[in-house]
Amino acid sequence: MMQYFWFFGSCLTILADHTTTGGQYDLIEGYFPPGSQTPPHRHTRYSEQLYVLEGEFTIWAGEQELVLSTGENFLIPAGTPHVVAALGDQPANGLMIAAPSAFARLIAAVGTQNRTDIPNIELFDRISADIGDEILGSPGTLPSASTET
Repeated sequence: MMQYFWFFGSCLTILADHTTTGGQYDLIEGYFPPGSQTPPHRHTRYSEQLYVLEGEFTIWAGEQELVLSTGENFLIPAGTPHVVAALGDQPANGLMIAAPSAFARLIAAVGTQNRTDIPNIELFDRISADIGDEILGSPGTLPSASTET
């Protein structure tokens, strides 16, 4: 059932979603080009586990900042403001588990097959609200303690 999508600068491959996991989790492989970074955001209804397959991810989660290298992983609990980035001149590749299943729905609906296509922002906003995702700032900014609930 593998499906890949470009999602705001990163290539995300859905390896498993609600259709194969009974809604328990999504398994997504993410390729982050060098210098890419998510905007500050939080998932209010699901946790996110990140496992590094290759390269290095910098994660800001709540008040923590850490760098994960190949073979390391980190759990981002539901409700935690966070940013995930591939800083430097090398790409990063990792596995993400979202539990329960929700994030793959957003990727499949809003992601594009062509890296240069512009995602449908209205659809992104609507599905993000449906699954409990909140964008807390623009790309390049970091989460602040004041955004935590």
